[in-house]
Amino acid sequence: MTLIVDAKQRLGAFSLDAAFTSERGVTALFGRSGSGKTSMIRIIAGLARPDEGRVMLDGEALTETARGIFVPKHRRRFGYVFQEARLFPHLSVRANLSYGRWFAPRRADGESFDRIVDLLGIEALLDRSPSTLSGGEKQRVAIGRALLSSPRLLLMDEPLAALDEARKAEILPYLERLRDETRIPIVYVSHAIAEVARLANQVVIMHDGKVEATGPAIDILSRPSAASDRKEAGALLEGTVESFDAHHRLSVVALKSSRLHIPGAALAPGRPVRIRIASRDVMLATARPEGLSALNILEGSIEDMSPDEDGTVEIRLDCGGDAVHSRITALSCERLDLRPGQSVFAIIKTVALEG
Repeated sequence: MTLIVDAKQRLGAFSLDAAFTSERGVTALFGRSGSGKTSMIRIIAGLARPDEGRVMLDGEALTETARGIFVPKHRRRFGYVFQEARLFPHLSVRANLSYGRWFAPRRADGESFDRIVDLLGIEALLDRSPSTLSGGEKQRVAIGRALLSSPRLLLMDEPLAALDEARKAEILPYLERLRDETRIPIVYVSHAIAEVARLANQVVIMHDGKVEATGPAIDILSRPSAASDRKEAGALLEGTVESFDAHHRLSVVALKSSRLHIPGAALAPGRPVRIRIASRDVMLATARPEGLSALNILEGSIEDMSPDEDGTVEIRLDCGGDAVHSRITALSCERLDLRPGQSVFAIIKTVALEG
């Protein structure tokens, strides 16, 4: 699947002028509120016409202003999941799900009802009314309804924004299953870096109506510019679960040349995982420390140092092929006499990696 979007649109004082190309998997449109993410997804869905531009899916023109082409939204066969679930209150969960099947083409090779119910873990909810569901349960049903329409593309516009942290934690594993176990490409809008880090294969960073950067999530989300504020700055690592210590509730994750201990739920050995490490959670030492509670100590070398006006320094490390970022004070940097090429040890507080 190849989605090509190139759109210009004037909305009052706001001007959208952005383009990107998306392949299979999850493509996240990421940026602060007001950056143009929702405007872009509405143009993709056919809910809005750009003043100029095109939307192409696998070579088919869905919008092409130069040739006067605009395929109506109901003929695009896209699923759309909004911030709110928008379930029919007078219908049961089963009936809400079945409603989505009315929009599937008769011969569509889509997912079966039972398969979707199992994928989203909603079998126990089928006979319940939407009014009795939690926010996370409602969103799972809304996603199921969209999937049962056999969409060529699934559009998700801030689907977790209305949920509290507990409900987000409940639904994220189901979104990961959706990414990994279906062939449906997804365009996912969010301003939350934690969501994007867990879900996205490709990230499109938007700012003031323009695309600021685009590329693989592992690269884009490790850039300092990806964070909306300094607290979110950090690096995204990929690894594979080696083992799980049930007694201490710790998973051991193998990186390219080192290992991390990750607290929390049991993770199956062999499972690929992503770990986002915030710069502020990484301390540095010039000699291997002893007598610390920290379980995660990675040896690396300094690749780059970026001082900031607030008296801190952002330091990028190469830890055996994995990029790790650390933010420390300029005073600490001076006292340790840090410089590019120097060998150091990154100390990562294990509980900082929870969730």
